[in-house]
Amino acid sequence: MKTFLKITAAAAVFALAGAFSASAEQIKVGFSPEAYPPFYTQDSSGNWTGWEVDITKAICEEAKLDCVLTPIPWDGLIPALKTKKIDAIMNSMSITAEREKEIDFSDKYYNTPTAIIGPKSEKFDATPEGIKGKILGVQVSTVHAAYAKKHFADVASEIKEYQTQDEANQDLVAGRIDATQADSIALDAFLKSDQGKECCDLKGYVAPDLEVLGPGVGAGVRKGDTELKDKINAAIKAVRANGKYQEVTKKYFDFDIYGDETAAN
Repeated sequence: MKTFLKITAAAAVFALAGAFSASAEQIKVGFSPEAYPPFYTQDSSGNWTGWEVDITKAICEEAKLDCVLTPIPWDGLIPALKTKKIDAIMNSMSITAEREKEIDFSDKYYNTPTAIIGPKSEKFDATPEGIKGKILGVQVSTVHAAYAKKHFADVASEIKEYQTQDEANQDLVAGRIDATQADSIALDAFLKSDQGKECCDLKGYVAPDLEVLGPGVGAGVRKGDTELKDKINAAIKAVRANGKYQEVTKKYFDFDIYGDETAAN
């Protein structure tokens, strides 16, 4: 019988049909309980759905892990992992050298460009020249915040940090910031929303910076937990090979978000 994801915290009701083997290893998989469509979305019943939810389920099933999806605020995910409150993180967390000082990562399971959006009435691009004099909103403790501070701090009038990307999006709609930077897929979902369609458009993709943005998104595990890391790596490879990854992805995208097959993980 197959493994499945389930929620243990009342703060975020989550249910996926299925059953799990009595011998399956149970692990707590941390995620930030905030809307980040199409990766994490909460429906009217309080259940969490989305591409990353489904991919996490597929990876756990393949690895024969009984994964308990556990809500933790974004900036508390790494501390919770290090103190063994959770066993893994699967929450669009980019693999970076800075984070690898604290935790280990699996191989990537997706990689998409970083974008900047702004008001339709304003014409500028995703370069230091385009951001000059503007207030740029980013989510705290993300690669986007690190990138903005490195590449735009000298030219932007302010780099404003938010606890969630949704808060940055809402301030953009309200005119309290001039632009926001985040993953291109998440921002595309916002631009397709009623609010996003009305107010904003894509200004462009930021220039690559492998040191800051990393090679993609991976599952975070505790330092030295090679057994879990190896299980997740094998499962990622398997779902790519057996078509499950593509099956899930087609529900949300019309392209493969895995990124370059030849890129280093």
